[in-house]
Amino acid sequence: MATPAIHYFTEDIDFTLKHKTIIRNWLKEAITAEGYKLKELNFIFCSDEYLLSINQQYLNHDTYTDVITFDNAEELKTIVSDIFISIDRIRENAAEFQKDFQNELCRVMVHGTLHLLGYKDKSKADKAGMTAKEDHYLAKLAF
Repeated sequence: MATPAIHYFTEDIDFTLKHKTIIRNWLKEAITAEGYKLKELNFIFCSDEYLLSINQQYLNHDTYTDVITFDNAEELKTIVSDIFISIDRIRENAAEFQKDFQNELCRVMVHGTLHLLGYKDKSKADKAGMTAKEDHYLAKLAF
């Protein structure tokens, strides 16, 4: 059995994630705290256009987004996933909401992870719950 792992990749952009180990440990703690087992979690950082093409191809959505999560787990309460994140969108949202880039990126990373942990964000109530969980875990992250 392979060691549970969180990996970082880039697709069509030049980007290097800062604080990789801290973020990896933080996400592992969140997954464990929610009662899930981590097998493999891949973050793929890409451009708006790359993520738009994934959104069109796999989800039939013709819109830009900041994150798309693919749950590939075959067992309950297990994490095996690819999470695609648009760095273009993170930069734009950070500027628009006057947030630090790194903070906005971590919010989106934990957001994608929370989807794997059973959290939804389609209704107003679900969205509020998701945001509260994001804030809860972001408060535990220190660089």
